[in-house]
Formats: sequence, C-alpha cells, structure tokens
Amino acid sequence: MITSKKIIVFTGTSIHPDEARGILDADYRPPVGRGDVIKALNDKPELIAIIDGVFHKRPAVSHKEILKALNEGVTVVGGASMGALRASELEDFGMIGIGTVYRDYKEGIIEADDDVAVVFNPKTLEQLSEAFISMIYNFKAALKKGLIDEDDFKRLIESAKSIYYPKRTYKRVLKDTNIDEEKKAVLQKFLDEKAKDIKREDALKVLEYIKEYIKK
Repeated sequence: MITSKKIIVFTGTSIHPDEARGILDADYRPPVGRGDVIKALNDKPELIAIIDGVFHKRPAVSHKEILKALNEGVTVVGGASMGALRASELEDFGMIGIGTVYRDYKEGIIEADDDVAVVFNPKTLEQLSEAFISMIYNFKAALKKGLIDEDDFKRLIESAKSIYYPKRTYKRVLKDTNIDEEKKAVLQKFLDEKAKDIKREDALKVLEYIKEYIKK
C-alpha cells in the first residue's frame, strides 16, 4: 500500500491544498513548472498527481520529465488543468487521466494550454480569472435551460476565446458579447447561483481516484 509520504500532488488553484489535505493525506506542492517533477523524483515518490501547473511565468512541465517518472516506475495521474492536458498527450505512455477536462482534451473539444489557464493571487492562491473550459460548460448549461439560444452561445464562446486568459471573467465576456441585455441579466443571475467550476470538480475526482488506487 502506498503511504502518504510517497504521494506528491501539484495543485493550488483548482483546489486549495488546505482543502485537499482534508480529502487525501499527501505531500502537496505548488502548481508544477519545468523541472519540478525531476526534483520530486529525488524524494522517491510512488505516485505523482499533476492537477495545476504554471503556463507563462515559467516554462510548463515537460513531457520528458513525466516520461522519466513513468520509466522509473512512478504512477503519474493528471486531471483538471495542466495535468489533464499532459495526461491526454501521454496516456499511451502510461499517464492516467481523470475527469471532464482530460476527456475534452483527448476528444479535441479543447486544444490550447490557455483553455484551462487562470491567474491567481500567489499568496492566497485565490483564482482571479475564469477558465475557458468552465465557461464552455456553464454556457452550455444555460443553453440547455433555454436561457440563451444557439446564436447567443456561439457569440459568448467567441468572445470568451478572444479575451486573453488573465482578463477572462464572466463580467468581461458578457460586456463584450452582443446579445440582448435582458438575457445578459438572466445569464448573470444563473452564473452567480449555478455556475460550476469544472476544474475544481475534476481535482476532487483526482483525489478520490488516488484514495481508491492506494487501497489496491
């Protein structure tokens, strides 16, 4: 059985480490960047989970270092954000992908790094922008409920995609999208009350998966 000391989890924005510790006892580290997996291997982990990663402030975690971990017999699990992207790319080499975001990358529904990228307060890890993947999900939910129509949905997605990810918020997207003002008000109310954070949901799935995996 894998002990908590042998599990390293890179997270921060999709789920705060303080919350994650209440679900899974592990060694929690900040969002992964280039070289961090190699450093982690020095501590001889049995399982590495990649949830969040850096995108532009530092080079992103490389495929080679994840492959090195896999080649050394380390189980590598990914989901929610950077982990989902890398898992979709390295599944054939043994990386395990979990969740909706992973599936969307694998199926080509989303393709770019910044489809999951957000900006956050480095001290508190508070998320300051919204992930494009969550916007897609929530606008689809509004469409299914009849709050917006297909044309509205397309305009909202086009606006969201056109905004540079650090400035991507629901408020900004609604401001920039040419749809009926009454619909905007209804949509804003829906988002305030019912919007789901897909990355957080996937991060929880990753942690629950690991809990079951280590029982084997």
